[in-house]
Amino acid sequence: MTIKEKDKLLQNELKGSGEIPKHIAIIMDGNGRWAKMQGKTRVFGHREGVKSVRDIVEACGQIGVKYLTLYTFSTENWKRPKSEVSVLMHLLINTLKTETKELDKNDVKLMATGDKSSLPDKVKEELEDSILKLRDNKRLTLNLALSYSGRWDIVNACKKICKDVKASKLNPDKLTDKIFSEYLETADLPDPDLMIRTGGEFRLSNFLLWQLAYTEIYIDKEFWPAYRRNNLYEAIRNYQNRERRFGMTSEQISEKSTKHKK
Repeated sequence: MTIKEKDKLLQNELKGSGEIPKHIAIIMDGNGRWAKMQGKTRVFGHREGVKSVRDIVEACGQIGVKYLTLYTFSTENWKRPKSEVSVLMHLLINTLKTETKELDKNDVKLMATGDKSSLPDKVKEELEDSILKLRDNKRLTLNLALSYSGRWDIVNACKKICKDVKASKLNPDKLTDKIFSEYLETADLPDPDLMIRTGGEFRLSNFLLWQLAYTEIYIDKEFWPAYRRNNLYEAIRNYQNRERRFGMTSEQISEKSTKHKK
């Protein structure tokens, strides 16, 4: 049996064993630590991490994940050494140039959330070009969280709400969770079902703070450059064995499921 045949078998088993998360969000952590263990620079870790992105995006499309959000660059990352930030921006430009054709081949749509105005002009140009080329694809939507943070997203939403209230476009007394969500950067996406963090750290790092309210969280010790589809499958298996109650009791969930089947 070839590697592809074995992978296809694993994918079929995964699909048959439970629900595939509609939206997966990933904090791609550990590039620098992984590189240090190899005796390399942090930049080497970031470059190797692109291979992981390629494999995970492809796997998500194949197993039926509809949305994949990758925490690519946070607003806090601008505080890193200028040399590292510069390399990361160049890496992003090159990745967009080289991977867009493959994304198109795999029917992947691209979008980006975050303070894109803070990105270098060349990055914005490449990003807009890739988004345009992939706009009609439907198999999987890949969302890059770029110059993004959860607090920034919430504050930015509040600013837009204030403007609409001032312009009499919104009655503050009518504001609900659902309406608030429509002002967030992720308004066009469902909240994540599963959030994976690689590198073993137990924190959200200012990622999708509003959207992760009822998301299942999975921590993987594997550093991102070494993370591959088998790690993803294991996270999904773990997800499939959880009971998502959304504040209800197990009995209520069971009753709701029974009614739905009828």
